[in-house]
Order: sequence, then C-alpha cells, then structure tokens
Amino acid sequence: QVQLVESGGGLVQPGGSLRLSCAASGIIFSIHHMGWYRQAPGKQRELVAAITSGGNTNYLDSAKGRFTVSRDNAKNTVYLQMNSLKPEDTAVYYCHAARDWFDYWGQGTQVTVSS
Repeated sequence: QVQLVESGGGLVQPGGSLRLSCAASGIIFSIHHMGWYRQAPGKQRELVAAITSGGNTNYLDSAKGRFTVSRDNAKNTVYLQMNSLKPEDTAVYYCHAARDWFDYWGQGTQVTVSS
C-alpha cells in the first residue's frame, strides 16, 4: 500500500518560513519523481516544485528564489523549504510521486500565511 504523508504545515506570519516534509512508503522512492502541488480555495491545483529521481529541480515562477525542494532517498522523504512566505502562498500543499504511468498523492497539509 502506497502512502505519502505530509507534515510541517501550519500558520505563519508573512515573511516567515516553513519546512514541509513528505514521507513515502510502499514505493521504491529513489526511482520516483517527486513534486509539491498546492491548491487554494477556488483555484486549480498547481505545481509548486518538483525534483526528479536524478535530482533535477524545477519551480513555479513565483516560488523561485524562495522555495527549495530536496529529497533524502535514505529516508524516503522529500522536503519543501519555504522562505519569505506571502499571503498568496496560503493553500493546501500536496505531495506527489510519479513514475512511468503511475502516480500517487498525499492527503495534503494546510499552509496559512497571515498576520
């Protein structure tokens, strides 16, 4: 059974930081491409950051320079370090794993940026 379990969300003031984690089980983590998506109320889900099995990364334009995605294959975990958070970053953040024609989603973690 595949599980992706996110943690690290919460309430943070503008300009603050959060680190999201996603622990994977039931998959060969090292060969999966991993991504962080987010969905704000009334908006479509969007890709925030991704890291391939080889370690290549890409980011949503608004996340470049503020967010960093990384992975620890020994711990089957992918991270999203978010700095200089803005109110518009408020959303549910989802972990995603993909390989070939299979993909999996976590349950999401809420990030709220507000003073």
